[in-house]
Amino acid sequence: MTAGSATASARSDEQVVRPALEKFGFAEFRRTAAIGTVLGGCVVRRVVRGGLRKAKRRHAMADGVVDGFEALGPMFVKLGQLIASSPGAFPPELADACLRCLDDVPPFPGVDARKIVEADLGRPIDELFREFDDTPLSAASVAQVHGCVLADGRPAVVKVQRPDIARRMIVDLRAAFRLARMMERRSENARVANAGGVVRDLYETTVAELDFRNEAGNQVRARENLRAFGDNASVAIPEVYPEYSGPRVLCMERMSGLPLDRFDDIRAVHPDPELLIRRLVKAWLESVVVHGLFHGDVHAGNLWLLDDGRAAMLDFGIVGTMSPPWRDFVRALFHASAIDGDFRPVARALRELDLVEADAGDDATIGRQLATALAPVLSGKLAKLDMGKVAARLIEFGKRRGASGPEQLILMGKQLGYFERYAVALAPGWRLGQDLYLFRNVFPEEVAAKAAAEGIELPAD
Repeated sequence: MTAGSATASARSDEQVVRPALEKFGFAEFRRTAAIGTVLGGCVVRRVVRGGLRKAKRRHAMADGVVDGFEALGPMFVKLGQLIASSPGAFPPELADACLRCLDDVPPFPGVDARKIVEADLGRPIDELFREFDDTPLSAASVAQVHGCVLADGRPAVVKVQRPDIARRMIVDLRAAFRLARMMERRSENARVANAGGVVRDLYETTVAELDFRNEAGNQVRARENLRAFGDNASVAIPEVYPEYSGPRVLCMERMSGLPLDRFDDIRAVHPDPELLIRRLVKAWLESVVVHGLFHGDVHAGNLWLLDDGRAAMLDFGIVGTMSPPWRDFVRALFHASAIDGDFRPVARALRELDLVEADAGDDATIGRQLATALAPVLSGKLAKLDMGKVAARLIEFGKRRGASGPEQLILMGKQLGYFERYAVALAPGWRLGQDLYLFRNVFPEEVAAKAAAEGIELPAD
């Protein structure tokens, strides 16, 4: 462990405030009333303005809900982002309308950012930085990013949390939790969707995200893991500067480039966009199945093509942690898809996870059932694999046997869905499920043997 890693880890071990989600006082009561009033008013205005015909009413209601999210502030913008990034779980009109929540939000004044930095780091801005830009480079629901130059001349960026955002978001979560529990008592759809569980999951994510020491520690670990096999030189994660970071401030190496969804620009400047995607997915898959800690929010704003030609993963506020038993399962799945098509090890891994009933049959039988369950998303002999859909099918497979879909598998599948969308634009002929390059460090001997037997030359890095 490096000195920087030790510092970041020590800070992440400090006490993290975890306010009780179930608490409901006057502030929460007042906020609940405000939420109902704002959302109801926004929906009514959109419906009246857009017309009352059924064909238009669903779109108008969805737009009104998002108007309400934007008016209610960061917590509801985050909820909109969650809906936008999980379109299969919500009505399409609402998921499409929530795409607005992915846009930058208005920034807060630079003078407030300076006060937060000075309060967290205990020194005046002029002593900490040679330069500090009061105009943010970007602004999101929880924080905004300012350019700066460290005292030793290194260019950097500082992520600064919005003033009083933690208190406001916790109040909103408590109000949303109370509303979700009420909905579960009155609506079968809300019970099936586990509305209270959705809010509780959002609470857990938010508590971790609001303490930037957690993000710093995750980013340091991910950066170290990236070089574990001595390759991945064409993928970058910014270095964290822990001496300039705190609970509400995160300082890191400055990088410049293009977001991954600038497809035309990327095709114009990168000689091999397909290799760009392959390198990113390779590094990310290794983080899932080898290291266990993986980036859990790979939307295009967090993946860049840098000016020097490298790909970059940014913003580790949301990460997934794949436990060893689930890593074994995912490894078996990828081995079947890329190496030999044998689902019996997948069945054994599911059995270890207690997702297979005792009388369900032997591994060969379960393997055949798995292949049948995955048939709609396979092409030929595992020639093409839509991994986002595979994750969904496997979750359904587990639920039919009385097991809930694990959050880590759901989060993994969501990220693979993002990567597949980028691949459609930048690498339309690429077949993720059988690309041996992705698994070079996961199954080194098998990949080397199969590549030699089939005369496949893998990229050097």
